[in-house]
Amino acid sequence: MPTARPTLAATGRDITGKTVSRMRRAGRLPGVVYGRGEGSSNVSVDAHEFELLRKHSSANTLIDLSVDGGRAQPVLVHAVQVHPVNRRPLHIDLFLVRMTEELTVDVPLVPTGISPAVEDLGGTLLHLIDSVRVRALPDHLPESIEYSIESLLDFEGTVHVRDLKVPEDVTLLTDPEDAVAKVQQPRIEVEEEPVAAEVAEGEELAEGEGATDGESEAGADRDS
Repeated sequence: MPTARPTLAATGRDITGKTVSRMRRAGRLPGVVYGRGEGSSNVSVDAHEFELLRKHSSANTLIDLSVDGGRAQPVLVHAVQVHPVNRRPLHIDLFLVRMTEELTVDVPLVPTGISPAVEDLGGTLLHLIDSVRVRALPDHLPESIEYSIESLLDFEGTVHVRDLKVPEDVTLLTDPEDAVAKVQQPRIEVEEEPVAAEVAEGEELAEGEGATDGESEAGADRDS
């Protein structure tokens, strides 16, 4: 049984340009809706509502968007422009999808389990890639793909894209031979020999020998 999709209510807007800052101060987030061969339209959504939705969804989560109370249409959040300091959304792009047309998207990878090479041998887990590209119908797009790192027993093991478990209705486009994760061997610190101390002792010894020679030479002069 399909799970109900999250919903988002939008309002058409005529305000554009620098004046949208007033809209943001009033708690509205400007955005644009486009896709399916239709022209783009400017909208705004409740900023707080969008933040809550964003926390409980991913980039591949289908959302039912209704504009001005009209019929809901499925969209994906294609892009979010954020403030460089406080990281709050400034603008969103919503992409209209056709449920009968496949989409190509990037899906994040999530490691699970414990690697013996990390736990027992003190290695460092390296995430060589953090997403893979797939193609699927909109309602079959995975939000993430999990993979186990328990097979990384030593520093020679590697998890490849071919090891990922991808749903049958999803086509994997990333090269199967690409490495996903491995464990890096810890660096061994070699203690340096106290060369400076030995050199200092050698210098003191040389000075002492020189003084003895000097005294012998002085005595020989006196004898002559």
